[in-house]
Amino acid sequence: MNADIEREARRQQLLLRTLWRDEPADALQAWLRPPRQGLQGHGLAAYRANADAVAERALASAFPTVAALVGAESFAGLARDFWHRQPPARGDLGEWGAALPAFIAASDSLASEAYLADSARLDWLAHQASRAADGPHAAPALDALAEQSPELLRLVLRPACALLASPYPVVAIWQAHQARGDDRFAPVRAAFAEARADTAFVWRDGFAVCVEALEANAAAFTAAVLCGAALSAALDAAGAGFAFERWLAQALQQRWLLGVDVLAKPRPP
Repeated sequence: MNADIEREARRQQLLLRTLWRDEPADALQAWLRPPRQGLQGHGLAAYRANADAVAERALASAFPTVAALVGAESFAGLARDFWHRQPPARGDLGEWGAALPAFIAASDSLASEAYLADSARLDWLAHQASRAADGPHAAPALDALAEQSPELLRLVLRPACALLASPYPVVAIWQAHQARGDDRFAPVRAAFAEARADTAFVWRDGFAVCVEALEANAAAFTAAVLCGAALSAALDAAGAGFAFERWLAQALQQRWLLGVDVLAKPRPP
């Protein structure tokens, strides 16, 4: 029985490698069961075509902005190339695609579109936010903010929250592709004319994924919070002029904040 299981596993692995063109088609011949010898030729081509289509649909779902930016034909070729070079390691294709931004950044054919890799990074963060856990629906308790020193507190954001700093106006690009209207790309043109850099904050409001550009001090504060820094360290990172009360009100209204942790008091020397 163990030998049969091992043989079946090797047969399936070889089939996958053949679909990805890591093995010649005739390599399968000795491993196919007699009723399935016809898999070669037309059958194998059908499997490959289906695999390419599945890859394209999975990546288009996770990277809609990139798909729109490069066009359907180019994105289909990109998806096929990525599928063959970095195939999924898990059965859930919703988890496949994290390496696509780096793949795009390393592509000679896409090198002229330098913002594309960061647009892909933002798409992936939005995709992850759509799949993240909800966490408790109740508003977080804030008593500790009034009772404890900032050195002993840590803000915890919801799992869907993420941050991306880019030298390109990726928020304007993302928002334009979510919007409707005849001149929805006017803000993108203006942002590129200003050579604007964006720090994108991603979160989920109910079922809707939201993306907003943060100002520099709010971005520094949020980055420190996401890294698990104490509230005092996050405030230091934000610098002078940061309005914590305004940030907190927004975090509560838009349900960024999951809770406030009280850290263990430092031991005396």
